[in-house]
Amino acid sequence: MSQPPARRTVLRGAALAGAAGFGLAACSQGDSGANAPAKPAEPVDLGSAAAVPVGGAKLYREDRLVVSQPAKGTYKCFSAKCTHAGCILAEVEKKEGSCPCHGSRFDVTTGKVIQGPAAEPLPEVPVRAEGGKLIAG
Repeated sequence: MSQPPARRTVLRGAALAGAAGFGLAACSQGDSGANAPAKPAEPVDLGSAAAVPVGGAKLYREDRLVVSQPAKGTYKCFSAKCTHAGCILAEVEKKEGSCPCHGSRFDVTTGKVIQGPAAEPLPEVPVRAEGGKLIAG
């Protein structure tokens, strides 16, 4: 006949389960941007067009956008909201944007998924250079 678990074991398990639940809630809410729209509702002034390097990209995390400049004077803009769970990309390295929540990676020049779990590409956002500034949306 087996003995019931000690009170300490039961309490420790309950505390760990509670902490795990909190961690999942923090992942799905918090700074993830899951409830924010993927595209801006109004035009967004991103500042100097010169901030986006030719052949590279720049993440505008606060605005939830990523802009690349594949050729001089040609800009492409995408939502920086991961299509898997809605987290905002954390960084752009070369031409890849990475999601901190579950590891999805995107080509920021095309929006295409490089590595899942995301299955859908980043939504494209209209962008234009106007008076030396970038305007998205």
